[in-house]
Amino acid sequence: MTDKKPGLTYADAGVDIDAGNALVERIKPAAKRTQRPGTMSGLGGFGALFDLKAAGYSDPILVGATDGVGTKLRIAIDTGNVDTIGIDLVAMCVNDLVCQGAEPLFFLDYFATGKLELDQATAIINGIAEGCAQSGCALIGGETAEMPGMYTEGDFDLAGFAVGAMERGGELPAGVAEGDVLLGLASNGVHSNGYSFVRKVVEMSGLGWDADCPFAEGPLGAALLAPTRLYVRQTLAAVRAGGVHALAHITGGGLTENLPRVLPEGMGAQIDLSAWQLPPVFRWLAETADMAEGELLKTFNCGIGMIVVVDPARADAISALLAEAGETVTRIGTLSAGQGVAYSGRLL
Repeated sequence: MTDKKPGLTYADAGVDIDAGNALVERIKPAAKRTQRPGTMSGLGGFGALFDLKAAGYSDPILVGATDGVGTKLRIAIDTGNVDTIGIDLVAMCVNDLVCQGAEPLFFLDYFATGKLELDQATAIINGIAEGCAQSGCALIGGETAEMPGMYTEGDFDLAGFAVGAMERGGELPAGVAEGDVLLGLASNGVHSNGYSFVRKVVEMSGLGWDADCPFAEGPLGAALLAPTRLYVRQTLAAVRAGGVHALAHITGGGLTENLPRVLPEGMGAQIDLSAWQLPPVFRWLAETADMAEGELLKTFNCGIGMIVVVDPARADAISALLAEAGETVTRIGTLSAGQGVAYSGRLL
């Protein structure tokens, strides 16, 4: 009688269920750290529960947002520095939510890879938990997908899903009017948009990710991975203080495309580019690529990651509140009749 050969297992096909279970156990402490009023269940179930009443809402409107990190992931993968890419993922979702006037309540992530590497995955999800903790948002679930044949070795992809709430009648934008003041909140750098262009410029420069950074201390790759700034707690405090008419998250499309999204028909913006200094990373990108100022303004945040549109009578008070919360605040312009964004002064 011949011995029967062992049958094929799921692990033989490239999917390690045990590794997935081990990851869930590793990240439970990080997820637990993000719990907030309204959280009802931990990781591991088929779905996640959240109690809006326990979160303090009586007549809530729900707001959802989803996003990714784009090709900034390529730099994280190539450098092996994945500790903060999860913060980027959270920020890209929750910074959008607050622009609607919503408080982020909970977050779910989708992490897909060809082969699950426990240390890498743990670092990524710990970063997600850190972003959630900083923005008062509970990490209540997600999906880890191991898909051999879909990703090359070491590669992964991320997507995030955030849900927030506001009391009915609290939606933004609201009350936007001619004469409103534009307060610009400083960015941490490139944030998470325009990285296909960034990578092209780095290629043109002939520098590697481990080369000395030409615009900051340390390696170039590490400088370009500076995480997206989270504006949640600060801007919500400003909204609750009164006088905030709109918020604009400056992402893909830059100042030129994003501010008009929160303005009513027939309303335009006047922005003084000389009001703030262009951060060195953007100057290096522009000079290396011989980039026109107009192209720079519609590609990157150019140092302004969020614009707060405020009643002129409340501008000084809101500016002081935001500064006390740790923001670098600059009065960059006003609203007027018209359309789109008109610039004065120069950045370059």
